[in-house]
Amino acid sequence: MDGMTRRIEQLQQSLRDQGFDGWLMYSFRKNNPIAGRILELPAHLTQMRRFFYYIPARGQPWKVVHAIERGTLDSLPGERILYSSWQDLETALAKITNGSNRIAMEYSPEAAIPYVSVVDAGTIELVRKATRAEILSSADLVQYFDSTWTDEQFRLHLEAERLVMNTKDEAFAEIRSRLRSGQRLTEYDVQQFILSRFRDHGLVTEHLPNCSVNENSGDPHYEPTESLFKEIREGDFILIDLWAKRDVPHGVFADYTWVGYAGSTVPEKYEKVFAVVRDARDAAVRFIRDELASGREVYGWKVDDVCRGLIGSRGYGEYFIHRTGHSIGEDVHGNGANIDNLETRDDRRLIPCTCFSIEPGIYFSEFGVRSEINVYIGADRAVQVTGTPVQEHVLAILS
Repeated sequence: MDGMTRRIEQLQQSLRDQGFDGWLMYSFRKNNPIAGRILELPAHLTQMRRFFYYIPARGQPWKVVHAIERGTLDSLPGERILYSSWQDLETALAKITNGSNRIAMEYSPEAAIPYVSVVDAGTIELVRKATRAEILSSADLVQYFDSTWTDEQFRLHLEAERLVMNTKDEAFAEIRSRLRSGQRLTEYDVQQFILSRFRDHGLVTEHLPNCSVNENSGDPHYEPTESLFKEIREGDFILIDLWAKRDVPHGVFADYTWVGYAGSTVPEKYEKVFAVVRDARDAAVRFIRDELASGREVYGWKVDDVCRGLIGSRGYGEYFIHRTGHSIGEDVHGNGANIDNLETRDDRRLIPCTCFSIEPGIYFSEFGVRSEINVYIGADRAVQVTGTPVQEHVLAILS
């Protein structure tokens, strides 16, 4: 039995366990990366027409492909149906789903989970018309088959953790050295230094890392460029956010944020806010550990409530303007459960062999504080924090 046949059998078991009659994967011009990854479709695949791949809870899969792209799904098991006209397509969809009442697709009601809200409304309407079935979200299936890690991937994460944390230390050391020697230094210089160290360490990243100073640290998604940046001077507050993975097949990301002060003694106003962020971060981790140890299920939205509740109780609730954390995988923002009850209500469970960030932040117009760690839930439901040692105080860079 080949690997994909085994995977199809695993998918079918999950469909039965979750009460689905089948999973209908759809793609047009490669607009469904989830299907591409789960089905391990070749990267070079030419796909200018729609395809559907139906995995029933029992029995053989079906491939519906256009007549001029008949080889599109040849790497997958199942019987092929060719279509040319839209009428042929509707007939094929009705045939392959005959008898199915509950079908999963990459759809999220009201786009509650945007990461899996891939299939457009028109296609959902087409499938409902052709199949007469109820279309449900594949979000939980996606988490199991696109967001869980193998033991090797966790090992690669720990390698990335060590190298990313080393790079963070090197970046703060570079700031210290340049300030002490009186050399000009900018946010962009630090960003480029981090990228150069990533290359030296054999790491790759999806987006550019961030170094932001003073008011720029109050913008969670600020990014310096070659023409837009601030100089870094003694007395500045500095936030560094960096993420990367090993440059190997199926590498997974490590993603951390630290803050520092360009001086020998950190002003109380920064340390006070950092203490709130730190306590909220630690409360979230403690809640996850306690719930899992007690045998209870943990949901992304509940963890967000714990973290957000602590910040609100300290009087800073209105300044915490993003979710508590995001899924981490082969993409830095993965397709698993997010730690979120603000931007969305993520009601997916945190399941074994998945990783996510915990990164509360408090943002003002003059500065912003964030602390980010990664949390991995092992196969035995044990919770491991990566990005250690975690930050306990604002770093006094010139001490």
